[in-house]
Amino acid sequence: MVSTGAVPNLAFRRLRGQRSAGEFAAAVRRSAREIGEQVACDARYIGRVESGEIRCPNYAYERVFRHMFPGTTLADLGFSPRETVRGRAARATAETPPPPTPHSDTDEESDVLRRVFMTSGTTAMAATTLGPGGSSAAAAAPPDPRRVGEREIGAVEKAVRQIRLLDDRHGGDGLYRRASGPLRAAYALLDSGTATRRSTADRLHAGAGELAISVGWLAHDSGRFEDARSHYAEALATARVAGDAALEAHAFCNTSFLARDTGRPRESVRAAEAGQRAAQPLGSPRLLALLALREAGGRAGLGDRTGCERAIGRAHTAFGRGPRDADPEWMTFFREAELEMLQAQCWSALGDWSRAARHALRATRLQDPHFTRNLALYRAELAWDLARAGRAAEAATAGHQVLDLLDRVRSTRIRAMLAEAAGVLVPQRGVAEVRDFLERHTELAKAAT
Repeated sequence: MVSTGAVPNLAFRRLRGQRSAGEFAAAVRRSAREIGEQVACDARYIGRVESGEIRCPNYAYERVFRHMFPGTTLADLGFSPRETVRGRAARATAETPPPPTPHSDTDEESDVLRRVFMTSGTTAMAATTLGPGGSSAAAAAPPDPRRVGEREIGAVEKAVRQIRLLDDRHGGDGLYRRASGPLRAAYALLDSGTATRRSTADRLHAGAGELAISVGWLAHDSGRFEDARSHYAEALATARVAGDAALEAHAFCNTSFLARDTGRPRESVRAAEAGQRAAQPLGSPRLLALLALREAGGRAGLGDRTGCERAIGRAHTAFGRGPRDADPEWMTFFREAELEMLQAQCWSALGDWSRAARHALRATRLQDPHFTRNLALYRAELAWDLARAGRAAEAATAGHQVLDLLDRVRSTRIRAMLAEAAGVLVPQRGVAEVRDFLERHTELAKAAT
């Protein structure tokens, strides 16, 4: 009989050296930020690796570890080859129920992705969390109050990460409705009230609130503004109930963004200011910088140029303090490119089109191509600003670059921005570059209807 006991990963433990598991986890997160990866590494994860519970990391962690220890292989790091872990899991599924450990972190995340985002219906998350088989009976059942624990909370947290990953690459259209079911199931877990440990209850509140914000963002990006407003309000209420300042700051950040996009600049300013108050004790200058830019966007919408410039100045000061371990996981998108983009939007709202175009151009040049949706967004902003600045040929070129990405990115917001730029360019149809862009834009718009 083959033992299923986990084998400690001594090689990985040696690499940690004299650092505590918490210190090493912080180093992993810093390294992830350096290469644009998104991992939620903590001491518990390091412990799972060193105990052998995680036999093979997912691809994101693998890239981070190889960045930290150049020239190493998975074997050097003490992990099993990915193909052997996957093969073992496949055989176990075919022959016998898989043991709870050891397992592959990749298999676990792939399972969440498959069952949460590729399963229709409103109880997809229940299928993920309420039984290893994922049967229809399990999916239809309400959460089992005896089983609201690590497995269920982990599934909620993974759902949040997968939504963010898919949104970064493809935009909100098409994801929103599939993500609403997991959100309802997450709140059903929360409402069951059976997480007896305070730490477990806090994680469940935070996970459900972050999931509400993520689903709200998908609604926001796909033009479902009232749905987005409702989800953000739900997240804010969850934060207030749990006394979670980080979740509260995130909810206010998105609420401010939505208010700006829907023509309520005064509300945008108030929400951004409330977010800054919540974020002040959290120790994340980058979060304060983003909230200051949200405030700047609202003030630009009010025509308050002086207030906008002051808020931008505070944002630059905070951003210049650099990343910290306290930076929220969801803020991986907020880099210098996003800093430039948000400034472009401010100057655009104030009617300074040439200045807006300069910032938008910098954003497109700085943006990591991994964030496909944001790259399309930045180029759409550039096309709009150039068109309004009277630089028609350059605007058409930027417009073509957006169209090149729309087979991969589905975002109502980006399409609307590009349509506005095309509308501004219509009087310049006599310019060859503009004519070609308008014809192509019209063809693709018809194909999309």
